[in-house]
Amino acid sequence: MSQSIRRVLSLVTAALLGLSTALVARPGPALAAPGPTFTNPVVDVPNSADPTLTYYNGFYYYVATTWSADVVMRRSATIAGLRTATEQVVVRTGGTTMWAPHLEMINNRWYLYYSIEQSGGARRTHVAESAGTDPLGPYTVRGILNLMPNGGWAIDAAPLKLGTALYMTFSAFHADGLQSLYIAPMSNPYTASAVGSRISAPTLAWETQNGAVNEGSFPLQRNGRTFLTYSASHCNGPNYKLGMLEYTGTNPLAASSWTKAAGPIFQRNDAAGVFGPGHHSFFTSPDGTETWIAYHANSSASQGCGTTRTTRVQKISWNADGTPNLGVPVSTATVLAAPSGETATPVRIRNQHSNLCLDDYNWVTTPGAEIRQWTCGTAAVQDWYLVPAADGYVTISNRNSGLCLDDKDWATAPGSVVQQWTCNGLAVQQWKVTAVGDGYATLQNRTSGLCLDNYNFGTAPGAEVRQWTCSGNNAQRWAIA
Repeated sequence: MSQSIRRVLSLVTAALLGLSTALVARPGPALAAPGPTFTNPVVDVPNSADPTLTYYNGFYYYVATTWSADVVMRRSATIAGLRTATEQVVVRTGGTTMWAPHLEMINNRWYLYYSIEQSGGARRTHVAESAGTDPLGPYTVRGILNLMPNGGWAIDAAPLKLGTALYMTFSAFHADGLQSLYIAPMSNPYTASAVGSRISAPTLAWETQNGAVNEGSFPLQRNGRTFLTYSASHCNGPNYKLGMLEYTGTNPLAASSWTKAAGPIFQRNDAAGVFGPGHHSFFTSPDGTETWIAYHANSSASQGCGTTRTTRVQKISWNADGTPNLGVPVSTATVLAAPSGETATPVRIRNQHSNLCLDDYNWVTTPGAEIRQWTCGTAAVQDWYLVPAADGYVTISNRNSGLCLDDKDWATAPGSVVQQWTCNGLAVQQWKVTAVGDGYATLQNRTSGLCLDNYNFGTAPGAEVRQWTCSGNNAQRWAIA
């Protein structure tokens, strides 16, 4: 852990330990807060099958099957926060039904690959491209990926990067009738340069339970090795599971270049009440030291491919031979430590003068949302996450809106407006927390050099919040707990 992050955590911990003099029994050493924990499922029904989860710039981003035409996204600073995070529509596909969205950054743009069925036609892969580096978009729909001859059925697309070359892995039906894994070369993230070729067919006994299926591929790369994990058998039964290929040849378009593991690498755990674990993604912990899996599963052997499936996550490890070890799916009663580096827990930010709490005014979730003070309560609009940024600063994001506390228009004059804006990690969204005693701290913006201020010393709910020259008076003192 860097010295700057240690300083930030020390300041935040000090503030947490001193919400008010009523909570302080006597002076003593500051104790580190316990790390965050969570239980599965992290996203409950109905929009919780076929998940892709990724971590970027202080937030987790989540997409899954919605059973509608829309792609919706959740964002949270913590794994635990995903369960109640607001769903935001990011792409209106225009299709009949959308399945299995995959979110991936390629060349500083985000791409959403998703399967669409239109008016009963072949289910095919579509792609949308972000305008910039915000996973929430806006997105431009780029159209259909032509992955199979004659506009053929092609689902569950996931890009694979090998050196400078880009490929698309997906699931399609072969002439022999088997739903198999395919790969196609890409000329850019939304254009295939040739149709796909089959690299795996469901021919082993464990791949053919309740139906012969290979689908839902997802690459996993480490120490120069490339693995392609996938779902096997049919989701209608409890034996849906994960298998694995490893790229061991020189031509990724040739089946001979891929070696299949002899047995499944992740499957049902009856003792834990987990059935049909499959269609997954991998993501890294906030500090980059751990690899985690997100997958869907059922809680009953009689449940199948519908809306009963929920998203669960857990950490994976690595075998001595360098292959991934996914372990066994844990029960929903198991309390898990959050991914390493996840330090954010929701806090209230209360002004000493007004005794009101910083609030996402009117529950707004769009960029530019107003911030005011309101009577302190338990609603998510008053939940804020402090996440270490750079050089001893933190970003401050709201649990309800998913937006960050922002110095509007990069202003630097006293009276400058604060707002909520799409989290971007820039200096206008970085705040220095400085303990000033009695459980209070000031919040100083990195760009403006001004302090968060109870504007005009308001005391009524709805009181304004702005920035002002730092003075240390009670209007600029905030309890964070």
